[in-house]
Amino acid sequence: MKLGLIIYGSLDTLSGGYLYDRKLVEYLRAQGDTVEIISLPWRNYATHLTDNFSFKLPANLDILIQDELNHPSLIGANLGKHPYPIISLVHHLRCSELRPQWQNDLYRVVEKKYLQSVDGFIFNSQTTKGVVNSLIGKGKSSVVAYPPTDRFGEAISEEEISERATGDELKILFLGNVMERKGLHTLLNALLILAHSREMFILDVVGSLTTEPNYASQMKEFVKINSLSSLVTFHSSLNNEPLKQKLQKAHVLIVPSSYEGFGIVYLEGMAFGLPAIGTTAGAAGEIIEHEKTGYLIHPNDHQALATHISQLASDRNLLAELSLNARKRYTQQPAWNETAGQIRTFLQTMIG
Repeated sequence: MKLGLIIYGSLDTLSGGYLYDRKLVEYLRAQGDTVEIISLPWRNYATHLTDNFSFKLPANLDILIQDELNHPSLIGANLGKHPYPIISLVHHLRCSELRPQWQNDLYRVVEKKYLQSVDGFIFNSQTTKGVVNSLIGKGKSSVVAYPPTDRFGEAISEEEISERATGDELKILFLGNVMERKGLHTLLNALLILAHSREMFILDVVGSLTTEPNYASQMKEFVKINSLSSLVTFHSSLNNEPLKQKLQKAHVLIVPSSYEGFGIVYLEGMAFGLPAIGTTAGAAGEIIEHEKTGYLIHPNDHQALATHISQLASDRNLLAELSLNARKRYTQQPAWNETAGQIRTFLQTMIG
């Protein structure tokens, strides 16, 4: 097959969504397919909308995949008869994120128009599929291909997980770009409660500090003015080996996002036996089983988060139990080749 993939920026961008895209491209090329990457520049949403006056669909393809993140740039190009099928790869909808209602109402109109302009979908979760179907109705061809998490290989043994749980201070890992949607503020507010009660913990924040620089600066300032600097360390993004070391040493992964279309990071933590704490908004509940492999809180509920952290810090038998359950949950996830193969079969059926 000769395919195109439209993205914003670089395919090497460090995020779960770009990792999914990148691994899919690697698999397709390994099968002998040609994949052309069409990159549009990152700008603000309003400027992206102006692409509709100039951007044209690439020529000479069998099928075109568009990362739904690019939706504001592609409505105009998609209108009318397509020279080939257009498939939207949907990680999550922008209008599903937590923000003022008037803004999401605007995004919903634009995204609906875009979603109606394509021929089929690749979804990363049943949650994402349900959200799209509720917006435009059912009827278009689609496949749900869950993100796999086997990039670290055999991460850690059950014996190592059990032994690690007996450590002194609770080692918490936040893994994700430091942006408001990922909820670092919720975690820091929870830790402030625990610091006042003299609970023993340390937090490593691993993720880009340049995605939303103002927000990242606010989080650093919060840590400083609340005397948490000795307990919280910002590492920016880490490559595989340093990241693997952080995952091996941590006790729990906490990313209390306001919304996740899937949340591949939770499974990556579970590969290392880390119970995960996420929120009830989005698809985290497809991964995290409350009180078995971690906890689900409501978005911004730092009081509940503090309670769960305190439970894990004080009851190491509970920590070990949830850690081993998390590891078992990870082993149930498909490998990258299985997921990408499922997508490739779907693409072939769309070509006909």
